[in-house]
Amino acid sequence: MKAFPGVLLSIAVSTLLSGVGLAQVSITTYHNDNSRTGQNLSETILTPANVNVNKFGRLFTQTVDGYVYAQPLYLPNVSIAGGTHNVVYVATEHDSVYAFDGDSNTGSNATPLWQVSFINPSAGITTVSSNDVGCSDLVPEIGITSTPVIDSNSKTIYVVAKTKENGKFFQRLHALDVTTGAEKFGGPIVLKAGVPGSGDGSVNGVVHYNALRQHQRAALLLQNGTLYISSAAHCDIGPYHGWILAYNASTLAATGAYNSTANGGLGGFWASGGGPAADASSNVYVVTGNGTFDASTGHDFGDSVLKLAPPASNRLKVLDFFTPYNQDALSQADADVGSGGLTLLPDQTGAHPHLLVQSGKEGTIYLIDRDKMGHFNPNNNNQIVQSLDEIIGGMWSSPTWWNNNVYFGGSFDFLRVFSFNPSTELLSTTSVGSSPTFFNFPGPVPSISASGTSNAIVWAIQTEGYANGTSEILHAYNATNLSSELYNSAQNAGRDDAGGAVKFAAPTIANGKVYVGAVQKLDVYGLLP
Repeated sequence: MKAFPGVLLSIAVSTLLSGVGLAQVSITTYHNDNSRTGQNLSETILTPANVNVNKFGRLFTQTVDGYVYAQPLYLPNVSIAGGTHNVVYVATEHDSVYAFDGDSNTGSNATPLWQVSFINPSAGITTVSSNDVGCSDLVPEIGITSTPVIDSNSKTIYVVAKTKENGKFFQRLHALDVTTGAEKFGGPIVLKAGVPGSGDGSVNGVVHYNALRQHQRAALLLQNGTLYISSAAHCDIGPYHGWILAYNASTLAATGAYNSTANGGLGGFWASGGGPAADASSNVYVVTGNGTFDASTGHDFGDSVLKLAPPASNRLKVLDFFTPYNQDALSQADADVGSGGLTLLPDQTGAHPHLLVQSGKEGTIYLIDRDKMGHFNPNNNNQIVQSLDEIIGGMWSSPTWWNNNVYFGGSFDFLRVFSFNPSTELLSTTSVGSSPTFFNFPGPVPSISASGTSNAIVWAIQTEGYANGTSEILHAYNATNLSSELYNSAQNAGRDDAGGAVKFAAPTIANGKVYVGAVQKLDVYGLLP
């Protein structure tokens, strides 16, 4: 099996064994690895043969204090709370982080192993309300929106929390001990940065990070000792920019900052909860949304896929980029590329050994050579490896890779799969499979569980119910035949209801369990007793 850059940093198979003698997998970052493939290749318990409404369902629920937008994270065999537990970590919009036993909520496991809160209303420290930002995209409060990241080696979980403190607004980076929730490395620290520029909100030639206007939605990235935090806005309310802030994971010292539109505006890093990706050389890949683009100077990069070098001299440098030929039209129509996340494909052996795939609101799939990304061609996108124009529903999610297949959860579309041919290094020009389920806005974030190249299941949460207060639906499909739905949580809603829907929810599959965040709860699914 070919190497997946960043996978070994983020999906680690522990040398410890569980009580049933199976190696345990860790899920420590969004979409399972730093390539953002969305796959767990070490799932030996859940298979297409046993995931059905008779054998599989909701096992238990844990109540939390807010909406769960962040993907739950998972560590096995943690020495915590006087015992050893497989632990699931959950962050909420009420500015709390929980550590729960991932296998049970009975007895002593009915309560969190630990919980920390970053608010103190009696001291004037609260979450931020939707009225504060003038946007109803997140209601009723804004606290922790992005998916945290865990460093298994240092036993640290990194979280960004937004707070309102006696009328002022802050975003802070917290580094918490995974066993106690205690702050580490002298944290927390306040997010702040400034870069030279004449763009929106600049003062005396400097653009500063705005804690109120910047929305830290995209998942955190930890790569080679550097923590990356990216942001966009609330409802496109300015002044805002696309910011990436870099910090030393061991000291929390700021090591770099990047602004995608320092001489203009917008250009946020959205990705609908997806995170920056990183390759084996620690280059970072991100996608911007609508905003200023200036091909002649290379300073402003609205609607672009960017490759950034690791931080140096307190800055992050753009090494390469791709911008669609119709960038201006996309920006004018609010059809930005950056609504969708990106996925790094495993290394190939042909002319394009390093590829990435991405799609945004227009539903065009871009297959890009990471070593020669193509820059900007005002006439067409022929300079990149492949462009499949408006072939899927608009993407408010991230692609998923498994066994030479790429899965897309488009909006107002079916879940679709395109095959990848290693010989030609091209995707199929039409989808080679689709789900029986039609997904409205915002479409699902697909995830894969498999035992290597066998027993693969595509998991997807249907979240359109967020708009009318109805429940999410967890779906499971045969990854080799998407038309075969194995299970969904509405088949036996009385037993399996997934709870109030939350946009862009991504499931976590680990060691025979599926963890699903919702409105004020975490649902845990698995094989029924």
